[in-house]
Amino acid sequence: MTSEAIRPRGRPAHTPGTTILTYTPDGRRVITAGSNSAIRVYNIGQDGEPKTIDEGVEAHFGIAATNDAFIMGAEDGTVWRYDIESGKMEKLLVRCALPVRDLAISHDGEWIAVASDELTVKIVNTDDMTNVKYLREQTKGSKHVTFDQTGRFVAVSCTDGILYIYSVASEEPQLVRKLDGAIRRLEAEDEATSRAVWHPDGTALALAQATRDIAIFSTSDWSPQKSFTSGHNGDITALEWSPNGALLATAGSDGQILLWETSTQNILKRYDFSNVINLSWHPSRNLLSFTSSDGELFIHEDFVPGEYLSILQKQTESALRGGPLGETSGNVRKPMVNRPKPGGENRPRRGGSPDSLDDLLGLDDADDFVEDDDGAGYTEDVDMNGFGKRTNGHLDGPEGREQKRLASYWEPTVHAPFQPGSTPWKGNRCYLCLNLTGAVWTVDQESHNTVTVDFYDNELHRNFHFTDPYRYDKACLNDNGTLFASPPGDGPATIYYRPHETWTTRGDWRTQLPPGETVKAIALSESYIVALTSANYIRIYTLYGTPFRVYRQKSSAVTCAAWRDYVFTIGNGPVGPSGFSSMTYSIENVKRDEICQNEDIVAIKEGEELKNVFFSDAGDPCIYDSEGVLLVLQHWRTPGQARWVPLLDTKLLDRLSKGRKDEAYWPVAVAQDKFHCIILKGGESHPYFPRPLLSEFDFKIPVSTAPPPKTDDTEADSDARNDALRFEESFVRENLFLSLFQDLISTTNATRNQRAELARKEIELDKILLQMLAVECREGEDRGMKALELAEMMHDRSGKMLEAAAKVAQRYDRSILEDKIRDVAERRLMGMDEDDELA
Repeated sequence: MTSEAIRPRGRPAHTPGTTILTYTPDGRRVITAGSNSAIRVYNIGQDGEPKTIDEGVEAHFGIAATNDAFIMGAEDGTVWRYDIESGKMEKLLVRCALPVRDLAISHDGEWIAVASDELTVKIVNTDDMTNVKYLREQTKGSKHVTFDQTGRFVAVSCTDGILYIYSVASEEPQLVRKLDGAIRRLEAEDEATSRAVWHPDGTALALAQATRDIAIFSTSDWSPQKSFTSGHNGDITALEWSPNGALLATAGSDGQILLWETSTQNILKRYDFSNVINLSWHPSRNLLSFTSSDGELFIHEDFVPGEYLSILQKQTESALRGGPLGETSGNVRKPMVNRPKPGGENRPRRGGSPDSLDDLLGLDDADDFVEDDDGAGYTEDVDMNGFGKRTNGHLDGPEGREQKRLASYWEPTVHAPFQPGSTPWKGNRCYLCLNLTGAVWTVDQESHNTVTVDFYDNELHRNFHFTDPYRYDKACLNDNGTLFASPPGDGPATIYYRPHETWTTRGDWRTQLPPGETVKAIALSESYIVALTSANYIRIYTLYGTPFRVYRQKSSAVTCAAWRDYVFTIGNGPVGPSGFSSMTYSIENVKRDEICQNEDIVAIKEGEELKNVFFSDAGDPCIYDSEGVLLVLQHWRTPGQARWVPLLDTKLLDRLSKGRKDEAYWPVAVAQDKFHCIILKGGESHPYFPRPLLSEFDFKIPVSTAPPPKTDDTEADSDARNDALRFEESFVRENLFLSLFQDLISTTNATRNQRAELARKEIELDKILLQMLAVECREGEDRGMKALELAEMMHDRSGKMLEAAAKVAQRYDRSILEDKIRDVAERRLMGMDEDDELA
């Protein structure tokens, strides 16, 4: 279990505007510059004030550094070299007539490339400013310029959306490739980036696309190979490979920094930092520095979480590994080597005509194309005729060929579509829907089916029963009505809705899908009806049958759920290296025509299955998987912010530890802050008839388990430890519920009762913190740091809870802690007064 990295504080470095940075190659310093004339040099590992250099040149847009010098390009068109120790200007390297936009320095530090609003990019020798190379093919000004690791190639990002690749190994640079459309058209002042970022091994380029994806281009043929997709919901403003190329960091205008794994193109971590416009990895440490348009510098220690640290510690890893044309691909042709056959006898040369294959290819002494690289005997016992050609003795008969064809066939493992709340047929009956409102089941009568709708609350709704000639195989039930869907039979697939109450003579309606289209899953909310079909269409209707919207889902449909105006759909997404398809989900507000989450990943382990998908009574999406874990989606109303949080792991229930090992749980709903389910016994996987009773369990987030007791532990010590664990779990859980409730009222017109409920939840959370603080005080003086941290985490605005915390410290004779808590309360009240004055 790894500790969460401490969020770095922003260091005010420059006035708001473009803020640039770079590390020295040895990683000892990070240098920043911005819209003002100041240049700041920070020593890594030291919290002291940076060295400030102010030479009067303002608006720096380009930066590069060696271990003993750094180079700055400014809006006035000048490029100066500075001594890093003294901070003095050493010499003017180049002067442009228009603003300098970017600088890049070769790996050996001998050449500096200067991109500006001029049409020509200049490459200047850092020791001899008269030694200049010119890149002249651009028709517009340049926004970015970058060297590859060898210093042989330079990539120029032009403002017209064209990327130019030059070879600068010779005296006169040569244009190698002109890539039109590989990058975005951007103005020089735009915060979005079109920089070409070379992979550390030199085999690939990373480019930000207009689609907000990152494309990887091979440097062997300058073609796109793979991409990092579905990451940012805003323009990409910066991207940077880790020193070994196994990770990629990207920043966007959506207020996110994303950490990607190169080999899988998966997002490992999301960080919330707004207005980030430049990124730079430390050359050797787990550290990322970045600057914002607010003029701030952030130095993020332990940027890569501990569970992924091994990836950062790998040797340099290819960006094209696993790509369609990567160097490890089967498309790469191995060199043919003269190699003796086993036994030392060389293969005879092909005989025949003067234009035989050996002559055409110049393979006078070449060995067979089949190589025995690993000594597995591929070239042994190969029958040859007198002309050195293979006979047909190696060929199989028809049956053998079919076996080989079957052996080579590969198909990914995908999640089968399912209807939430339904069960498979058992005998002649099954449940079409089972939830907190009631149950819908059907019985096969051979010539037709009979459907029963049974409510829990018979005072509110009356049960009903009808003959079903359509043979409905899916159903949804809520307090407003019942929705059915049937497969194609004698006619097309059918959707049927029956409201529970109506003020007209007839309120039910039925519609048919186009021929050949089947229903994979349906959902019913208080506002809309949703159907996922075999054509991957999402069909949305009003409650009384008006077609409202039809669109095609990006992934192969699996299931869906609905709540009020929200539609939650799940499909089969990309296939992983082991052959299992990951599942993706989308959430849309139909009424406002807004997409809250778009094709994000469902957090379910590879090889596991979804058992149910539903909204809680508070309107939060929930899933339950075959591992017995219930998860809720947090921050789902904000694009790009959603994450799956475990509410309960049923494998850790206390009742299982008491010998009830044969139990399983069939999920029904999340309501009234409890998990409602049906307990299955005897190896059953689904409920059967008669309708079983519902059970409910309290949520328990899997935070930690009790450590083994020490030999000198007393019963009081054990009780205190258990109390601490219980309070910790309660704090994490209530903090989650507070977050979910805050998201709800922030996106709706909050009522007075909701605002009062929010205040109550904050107080309840503070009470838990107060109990945790008491446990820490009871443990001893050496736990004071954690106790103070708990006090600082309180939401208390009136000072009452902090006063209670001070009294708890006083009760346990923790005088220093008491004073510090009172200082916290005083600072908080003073801060509130200042906010009131500003308001």
